[in-house]
Amino acid sequence: MTEDSPVRLYAIRVEAVARFEPEQSSPEDSRYIFSYQITIHNVGEVKAQLLGRHWYITDANGTVEEVEGEGVIGEQPSLRPGESFEYSSGCSLNTPFGSMHGSYHMRAEDGTEFDADIPEFFLVGPRTLH
Repeated sequence: MTEDSPVRLYAIRVEAVARFEPEQSSPEDSRYIFSYQITIHNVGEVKAQLLGRHWYITDANGTVEEVEGEGVIGEQPSLRPGESFEYSSGCSLNTPFGSMHGSYHMRAEDGTEFDADIPEFFLVGPRTLH
């Protein structure tokens, strides 16, 4: 490492892929169901455990729903440097498109707590983009 490149002890990269679920949705009732797959990569230099999540889910009308809780899908995975954890979940919107972003609250093995950003990703239903 050079003097001007900081050591990244605590670094988590999050990737998301979303999918519209037509068989579970009911557009005539303004109910659009989306699934998403998240991959959490520990790209830092210390083991870290995911303690909690904080999501912002925004529909096409600009309505924001905040969701907070412990872990993900009932788990609080610990990741060594270079390890990844993958899970699937879902959400419901009243509009055919929207977006999600947020953060995971993490604790490194040295006791340091930090937040890992979840970059914004889009939820796109049928025939919404031309």
